[in-house]
Amino acid sequence: MTEQQQITTPQNESALPLPPIQYISLYSDENIRRGRSLPPPAIPRDGYQMFGFPMNMDDAVIRPLESQKIRRLHPCNYDHRRELKKLNHSILASFLDLLDILIKCPESPRRQEKLEDITLLFIHMHHLVNEFRPHQARETLRVMLEMQKRQRIETAERFQRHLDQALDVLQQAAQTLPDESQLELMNHLLIPQQDTLRGEEIPKDTDISGCSIKDKLMCDIIDAM
Repeated sequence: MTEQQQITTPQNESALPLPPIQYISLYSDENIRRGRSLPPPAIPRDGYQMFGFPMNMDDAVIRPLESQKIRRLHPCNYDHRRELKKLNHSILASFLDLLDILIKCPESPRRQEKLEDITLLFIHMHHLVNEFRPHQARETLRVMLEMQKRQRIETAERFQRHLDQALDVLQQAAQTLPDESQLELMNHLLIPQQDTLRGEEIPKDTDISGCSIKDKLMCDIIDAM
């Protein structure tokens, strides 16, 4: 393969690294069927570590800043939208100040102070965004339930339409059937009282061929449909 072909040939690359083969091979279908795969880790009862930080089972989902030993920049009662805008403006202003410090005096101690200020601002912004997680979870659940409700309503409506069509077909079939008076009249006109060939009496609800008159009428109706 020439160098030009190597450049033009597209390569399948993944944005994420490949999973460790020595780990995923333990959970093959054969190993799972024979019980060779490793059991899942035990559920923590007291505490655990997340990203190197100790966590307790009784901790809130979103811990307050004071419990993380972080200085609070906004009041306890606040508007999330307003505070996020203020933090965004503060981050932009601090970044411009940092650029000014790097241009004029890169070795100044104010550079490290400005970096710490920007880090604190980002921590607060991340904390305010995380406070929307319960609301996001409720909205996701609400949308999911609405989709399930809509699907069930559509299924019920389709079932009702099929039921109405079946009832219409049955009603039309019932209207084409003759009533009792017409059956008696046809029996009286078509069925002889004695069998002329054998001299034996035959039932009143059968014709000369021995077929029931009702069955014959039903066959004629079905053939005409």
